Amino acid sequence: MRDKGMERWSTYEPFFVTLGDKRVADIVITHHAKTRYNDRIHSDIHSIDGIAAWMWECLKQGRIAPYYRNEKDVYLIDEDLVVVAEFAEIEGETDISGNPLHKMIIVTFLGKMSETIELRDLKSYYSWLRHSRRMTLIKNTRKRK
Repeated sequence: MRDKGMERWSTYEPFFVTLGDKRVADIVITHHAKTRYNDRIHSDIHSIDGIAAWMWECLKQGRIAPYYRNEKDVYLIDEDLVVVAEFAEIEGETDISGNPLHKMIIVTFLGKMSETIELRDLKSYYSWLRHSRRMTLIKNTRKRK
């Protein structure tokens, strides 16, 4: 992203945003995340660039926070929207101090906690998902025999 609206690089406006211990300089939206965003959040933004621009604004405004204290994959936007993200270092890019810059890869949008009650406790939600998938697999294997 690097704040495409910026006219020139200056020392007053950094081109990265700090999120935890990461210095995010770019946001990548996967196809899966775009599909989930359109299904579960808003269907009015149809482009990946539009979603990335919205995420960049949320990041700059400090509206993104970790879901759990020690969690580094799951984040909350506006204390409601649950997002799964990964980080990767950008090759050959550092800040003024020499610290590496990262790209934030949005894997998926799980949904809004205000609409999906199960998202309030992700550990039990994932446990339930694994169990239901396992039971579906067991049922399907029984049918084949």
